[in-house]
Amino acid sequence: MKVVQFVSRLLVGLLFIFSGFVKAVDPMGSTFKFTDYFLAFGMDSFIDVAFPLAIILSTLEFTVGLALLFNARMKITAYLALIFMLFFTPLTLILAITNPVTDCGCFGDALVLTNWETFGKNIIILALTLIVFSRRNKIEKQETRLEQNLLIVFSLIVSIGISTYSYRHLPLIDFRPYHIGANISDGMIIPEGAASDEYKSFFKYEKAGEVKEFDEINYPWQDTTWKFVDSEQIIIKEGYTPPIHDFTISNETEGDITNQVLSNEDYIFILVSKNLNKINESALLKIKEIAYYSFSNNITMIGLTASGDDIMQDFKTTNELPFEFYNTDEIQLKTIIRSNPGLLLLKKGTILDKWHFRDFPNVEELKGDLTAYSITKHQTLNINLFIISITSTLLLLLVLFSWIRIRFTGAKNRLRL
Repeated sequence: MKVVQFVSRLLVGLLFIFSGFVKAVDPMGSTFKFTDYFLAFGMDSFIDVAFPLAIILSTLEFTVGLALLFNARMKITAYLALIFMLFFTPLTLILAITNPVTDCGCFGDALVLTNWETFGKNIIILALTLIVFSRRNKIEKQETRLEQNLLIVFSLIVSIGISTYSYRHLPLIDFRPYHIGANISDGMIIPEGAASDEYKSFFKYEKAGEVKEFDEINYPWQDTTWKFVDSEQIIIKEGYTPPIHDFTISNETEGDITNQVLSNEDYIFILVSKNLNKINESALLKIKEIAYYSFSNNITMIGLTASGDDIMQDFKTTNELPFEFYNTDEIQLKTIIRSNPGLLLLKKGTILDKWHFRDFPNVEELKGDLTAYSITKHQTLNINLFIISITSTLLLLLVLFSWIRIRFTGAKNRLRL
């Protein structure tokens, strides 16, 4: 039974850590998912708490997972894990049956599961959590209360720190199809031989005042005594959906220019704002500087927004911007970049760079080879992330070795007795 308990605790802990981490690196993604749920269930008044809920959920999951992994404060941790599973398992069953949102968002964009897959996963994790909970008092704890508390504090600091950085800048790890280096055109391709959506048709016919429903096999197409009333198509099996879909660039004046933008072999700056009325005003000066620099150096710059044409024109005129705005689906804009506004650098449909409005580049930084600038910038970022990762890993290993040392010392003391 000790082996079963150990494996259960390990699996539940690792799953909570993974779930909390992928949410922490993209807090706005979790915020959008909470918003989708609130809207789907008619709970519009809760939208304002979507962001704090996203931070709280990721922090709790990460902290509970790490505590489970290292046997820290097991009485409290086991209770929290069980409460989590007892709440989310029935919830995911409701979501699987009603399907108000197709993706639960439990693993962010790192791992997309259907609602039924999520429910099945939760059943397994609930069973493992029950094992951990039932044996929470039978686990020998050799760690001191101080060491356990230090691990909890460490977990909280790491999770909140990741969430804060990712919110104020861009996600530390980008799991979305619009990550740096991705080609948008390639992401829209449906592979040859990929499965297509399968539909079933139903037909309503009337005869002698009676309306009856038929399917594609038995509808009375040769019987003239039946009068056609209506038809309906429902999807019975979803086919392949490309990572990038519903992405278009258009406005009333020029129409659809998606292919023109994605096939352009020159650099293109794209300002992204899902809602121009809610754009962060502190970024306006930088936007104008980049816009006029681009205009002076024959670099194309456009704006993408889900706002209406009147709002686009008013924003352009008010801020004296020398580039045009185009409409794009709001969901796609929120997926492209977690910032309002955000900035992209494209070349031949490939995303070379992305900036949060707090990190918009100075004009001096853009002089020279933009590709080389982007590579250098991301090499520096990768080095910093590597240092952070190594530091975090060393701290975790320090905790692990401390735990092993204490358990080994305790075992030796018991043998002496």
